Amino acid sequence: MDMAVGVVIGAVFGKIVSSLVTNVIMPPIGIMLGGADFTDFFIPLGTTTARTLADAQAQGVPVIAYGLFLNTIIEFLIVAFAIFVVIKQINRFKKPAVPVAEPHLCPFCREEVAVDARRCPHCTSEIAEQA
Repeated sequence: MDMAVGVVIGAVFGKIVSSLVTNVIMPPIGIMLGGADFTDFFIPLGTTTARTLADAQAQGVPVIAYGLFLNTIIEFLIVAFAIFVVIKQINRFKKPAVPVAEPHLCPFCREEVAVDARRCPHCTSEIAEQA
């Protein structure tokens, strides 16, 4: 059930981030680049007079739409940063792991023995008292 909730929240969060990138982040960046729209950055692989990606696709011209790729990379970076922040906050609330005591080893066969053992149950050697 937790996994299903996570998938649904993730899908909705992806739509929110996509809208954030497309409608909020990219327009100011486009203005700084002289009014360019990242979605219209493309390289035609054929002859075309299209000025926008939509026009080129309507003409059936194959294109490399690197502007859409840049938008997707920015969306990914925002999602990755958000997940990093959430996981970092969740890890703050976890209890630190309890350190495990070092096992007591037989000095002869190096097998684990009880701390108060006088003989090793593996090799039957006498174990000297530990100070």
